Amino acid sequence: MATSRRRFLALAAATPLAVTGTLSLGAGTAQAADSAYVMSYFTESTSLGDGTDYGLHLAVSQDGLEWTPLNRNNPVVTPTEGDLGLRDPFILRKQDGTFVVLATDLKGTDWTYVSQYIHVWFSTDLCTFTGYHRLKLHDMNTHAWAPEAFWDAGRGTYAVIYSAVNDTAHNVIMVNHTTDFLTASEPQVFFDPGYDVIDGDMAVGVNGVNYLYFKKNQTLVGARSTSLDPGSFTEFSTAVAHGGTEAPELVKSLTSDSWYLYGDTYTPNGVFYVWQSGDLSTGTWTALDQKTYTQPVNSKHCGIRAITSAEYAKLLTYWGTPSSNRLKSYNHPARYIRHADFVGRVDEYPIDPYLDSEWTLVPGLADSTGVSFQSVNYPTRYLRHYDYQLRLDAGDGTSTFAGDATFYRTPGLADSGWTSFRSYTHPTRYIRHADHVLRIDPISMATDRQDATFRVGY
Repeated sequence: MATSRRRFLALAAATPLAVTGTLSLGAGTAQAADSAYVMSYFTESTSLGDGTDYGLHLAVSQDGLEWTPLNRNNPVVTPTEGDLGLRDPFILRKQDGTFVVLATDLKGTDWTYVSQYIHVWFSTDLCTFTGYHRLKLHDMNTHAWAPEAFWDAGRGTYAVIYSAVNDTAHNVIMVNHTTDFLTASEPQVFFDPGYDVIDGDMAVGVNGVNYLYFKKNQTLVGARSTSLDPGSFTEFSTAVAHGGTEAPELVKSLTSDSWYLYGDTYTPNGVFYVWQSGDLSTGTWTALDQKTYTQPVNSKHCGIRAITSAEYAKLLTYWGTPSSNRLKSYNHPARYIRHADFVGRVDEYPIDPYLDSEWTLVPGLADSTGVSFQSVNYPTRYLRHYDYQLRLDAGDGTSTFAGDATFYRTPGLADSGWTSFRSYTHPTRYIRHADHVLRIDPISMATDRQDATFRVGY
């Protein structure tokens, strides 16, 4: 049986998980016990200031689309060798059921730094990490970018793929083989179509076919092969992109035959976009509405792996969740509630500074059954209405301020799975956006209901 890259693909039958019977699954097919996902990533804010961290970050999800950052979106482990930072982290579940984490050896954006090494950690549960070291992959004067790995059952080894410039003078995808992630074989060219390719991502053994997705000319493209031999993959898919897009991540749904393809814009504080396909063999993808997914704030170059419900629960308990929330607009899902010059607005992600869009939802100042929106970066200030427009003001201890800053959560007026907020002092009015500015208004039309509906997430 084969496993593959940061998606939640197949696991070996002999794992410590409580799985009965004999499993014969190809990578890309989640084993029966898997019911959730873990994402690995690093963070970069737009200004490369607050919110930027080149350690290993984790988030969890039950559907692979809506994510909860762990450890309050702080790193869970950070490299202590090489450039003392990482990019492009990847999680693989090994054949024994434990995890190995791989990552690029680079802190920040000094593209002149060259490392032939990658970072490596081992973990039984992604709560504690052991055996940290760097693994050397080659002797070329070029970096080892965006490492990933998969189980090559025919060879009985793990294949580590990564991007590098070899003697062809353009980026290719290289491969080394290893049994223990402590030593590796000599490098080989795994995929070289004759033009620059980076960020390889594999799905192994899907109905007898192996799929490799990669970045080509700022788009995401797929190749396939019935073997895992170097040089055997042939490009076949339709390219997808949203602006300049990189870091493809193939994700198998745990509840249907669908696949998701994640991509990341390559600017700091990149934006994730997601496409869906019902059949990998077609090579065609449909863009998902941004209402259906939310990336962890400031996340870059994600990797995604299937986990069990017990692992999901343990990660939440061990690391904890953020103490603040972000609120996404229903009909403008690229936009989030934020304050700017102390005016309430919905603006497009990424938001700089990102803390302008972070809120602590506290018990209502006028009624504890309601909520008040406390600013994270101005914690003495709350979102309140004044002449029906929302602004960020300092609490003055009066009952008038408390009432103006208190709202009741209700099922979303446009979608009951989302949330709307009714004013405490004007119970016929709800928070809504109009020309991207927040107000409290009566709601009557379908557009009004959409303007007044938000997702409370992270």
